[in-house]
Amino acid sequence: MDKPVLSDPAIFPTDQVLSSHLRKALPSFALLFQFNHANFPEFVERWQYYKDGKSWLLNVSRKKKTLFWLSVKDGSFRTTFYLNAKAAQLVPGSKIPKVLQDQFKESEGKTFRGITVVIKTRKDVEVYKEVLALKMATM
Repeated sequence: MDKPVLSDPAIFPTDQVLSSHLRKALPSFALLFQFNHANFPEFVERWQYYKDGKSWLLNVSRKKKTLFWLSVKDGSFRTTFYLNAKAAQLVPGSKIPKVLQDQFKESEGKTFRGITVVIKTRKDVEVYKEVLALKMATM
């Protein structure tokens, strides 16, 4: 089980705080944001503490529409994308791993269906890019 981190509302997730939790995943975190900033300068990033989940989350949006939520775990981070019904036709033929396609399929019947990418390595960032492309194609 992942150790909960970023759970203190008084401690904003600064670069120093993030690096202390991400450790080996820090280069992947930096790579993801380098990719986003280079290719999508219109993305808006906003950290906020959520009392219901007792954790800081990063909301990344474009034109006031949420693209994904990012949460930090001990030694990794997660991006969760909520996809609409249009994505149901794109996910099966996509390049995303079968485990994520199955995750999407399991949420069938819900208004918004989620895919969560756990990121620790550069390879995981490539998976993130594929899911981001799906999200953007269905917005």
